[in-house]
Amino acid sequence: MSNESNRREFLKQSGLLTGGALLTTLPSFASSYGFNSSADDTIKIALIGCGGRGRGAALQALKTKQNVKIVAIADAFRDQLDDAYKILNQNPELAKRVDVPEERKFVGFDAYQKAIPLADVVILATPPGFRPMMFEEAVKQGKHIFMEKPVATDAPGVRRVLAAAEEAKKKKLNVVVGLQRHYQPNYREMIKRIHDGALGDIIGGSVYWVSGGVWVKPRQPNQTEMEHQMRNWYYFNWLCGDHINEQHIHNIDVANWVKRGYPVSAQGTGGRQVRTGKEYGEIFDHHIVDYVYEDGTLINSQCRHYEGTYSKVDEQFLGTKGRVDSFGRQSILKDHKGGAIYTHNGKGDGDPYQIEHDELFAAIAKHEYKFWDAENGAKSTMTALMGRMATYSGKVVKWDEALNSNINLFPDKLAWDATPKLVPNSDGFYPVAVPGKTVAV
Repeated sequence: MSNESNRREFLKQSGLLTGGALLTTLPSFASSYGFNSSADDTIKIALIGCGGRGRGAALQALKTKQNVKIVAIADAFRDQLDDAYKILNQNPELAKRVDVPEERKFVGFDAYQKAIPLADVVILATPPGFRPMMFEEAVKQGKHIFMEKPVATDAPGVRRVLAAAEEAKKKKLNVVVGLQRHYQPNYREMIKRIHDGALGDIIGGSVYWVSGGVWVKPRQPNQTEMEHQMRNWYYFNWLCGDHINEQHIHNIDVANWVKRGYPVSAQGTGGRQVRTGKEYGEIFDHHIVDYVYEDGTLINSQCRHYEGTYSKVDEQFLGTKGRVDSFGRQSILKDHKGGAIYTHNGKGDGDPYQIEHDELFAAIAKHEYKFWDAENGAKSTMTALMGRMATYSGKVVKWDEALNSNINLFPDKLAWDATPKLVPNSDGFYPVAVPGKTVAV
């Protein structure tokens, strides 16, 4: 086997476990690889995307033990930028790490291009439709990256992220993706034991995100169509990718992690049963998907947004020697008689949202190349998108045809007066996928 084949096999076997646990110590800071090279060793951060997750990620970066400073903030909307700036300065101790004068606050569709050059580390937390182009730019400029999940909303976007991920590896840029279960102690410990054979071969499972849904931002007077969709981004596929992608990706990613691979096909059903109003854009309110992996294992995936119904956000797997019924704080690997093989008591476990930043910034401060999450982030995103293709079309969708799809959801032009590809009819309702009629790939 060639050295390259050995490397790829190692990535396949270990990269899904820790989000990329290769440890390469570099001899010195190298600006060509994006490592901090300022005289005082301050790690400079640019926050791009000032919504709730962006603000949260920025605060977690500020709470790390490293010498960090936020030096630039960017968002499409000025009000969101101002809200984020205010929140980042609420804690007097953390505010000492925020140095963003007016000239380093950038607003508009091109704001990211102005913020990225000022930083050593870029936090990408805009709606996911923008992730591919922003990730490309950050890699091009040699920056370390924390980016939220999912990393794209269509197959062309996934391919862009995969290509940029290869460049990031060549440049030894640390990339962490916000699939934080990879940094959550109970998941790490449980899945390590599953991979070590505690449950035997995994032969089935189910993953869930069934809940009451999320926020809605109704259309406001005088908004252009572009602004309305941007403000209410969760309900438009070019921005969000549907909730199977934006939310349920967490559980789907766990299935991929447990199986140490990605499904070869998907088929499923979905639709709009409860959320049928025009304010919900184009996305479905439920998806049920069967994912089939290369060895024939079937993992069932369920996600829905129904108020007043049973809720579950968890995963369960069946092996030839035992099973895991939940990855809650009290996680148990059981044999088939119900006896405990391993019990994880989560008391004292750290916050995985904080851990992912602690580990990223520690690696950067130590001049280490340790994280390459982008490839798995892109492929788990593709897994979720393949599920959406299956439910929208009602067809069996294969991995290769899904990944190679040329259906591009992104607008041809980004401007407040530009027209997105999807627009409402005269009654304000948007076209919705119809299984049996909608083209899969």
